Amino acid sequence: MTAPYGPPPTDALPACYRHPGRHTGLRCTRCDRPTCPECLRDAAVGQQCVECVHEGRRSVRQPVNRVGGRMAERPVLVYLLIAVNVVIFGITVVQAGSVAGNSNSPLFDAWVTWPRAAAVNGEWWRLVTGGFLHYGLIHIAVNMLSLWMLGRDLERILGRVRFAAVYFLSLIGGSVAVMLFSSPDTGAAGASTALYGLMGCYLVAILRLKLDPRPILITLAVNVFITFTLPGISITGHFGGLVVGAIAMAAIVYAPARNRQWWQGGVLTAVLLVLVLMYATRAAQLVSALGPGT
Repeated sequence: MTAPYGPPPTDALPACYRHPGRHTGLRCTRCDRPTCPECLRDAAVGQQCVECVHEGRRSVRQPVNRVGGRMAERPVLVYLLIAVNVVIFGITVVQAGSVAGNSNSPLFDAWVTWPRAAAVNGEWWRLVTGGFLHYGLIHIAVNMLSLWMLGRDLERILGRVRFAAVYFLSLIGGSVAVMLFSSPDTGAAGASTALYGLMGCYLVAILRLKLDPRPILITLAVNVFITFTLPGISITGHFGGLVVGAIAMAAIVYAPARNRQWWQGGVLTAVLLVLVLMYATRAAQLVSALGPGT
């Protein structure tokens, strides 16, 4: 009696569920469907087909850190913010025909944080757009370098949504401080308000984690010294951003673990509403003092 040697004929094997023309003796260890080698992926147990691998990734709960965020693999918003700032700076340079005198451009005039226009003319958007304008090359270079240094780690730790919330709340907080404590005809511009907010975030996070606060305190001290010694810097805007950034970060890192996202979202929303109320109150005061449309 004789027996054939070698593998069975290919037409005796089932076809791959994705490639009907390919016969295979392999199967997915999860769904047991016939699967050719090209459609198999290494898994924790055996090999699985492409669909089972994707389904497994969706069903596995991603780990979160101590602030309730999922660590971002790489920063995205930081580079996007830098790109937006650089593009807007380029537009103002082209419009003004000068790098050093880019503040003479129409876009700069329409977007700068000018309390009189923001209040009397109702141009509330200046509280945000002013944070994307810069006076000259050195101003934007220093701010974008600071954003790159401060923002990358914070975006990874907080996640993109929380990082965006902290950044824009700090920016708006600095602009509201300019509205409250600066002259109505003082124009303010730059990402510094948001950057001071990020420094406030670092300080609160370090205190919460009981780490050595000296490095960030030294950084803050240097920046405060520069703020008070160099002319033309908005002191109120910087400190407004610092305070609001610290409050926003405290809401994130001190939120109770139970229903953490609701606590964080609620407090951050409350901070925004308070800033809106402060802006509206100050705007009404300026309209009363200066008259409408002046």
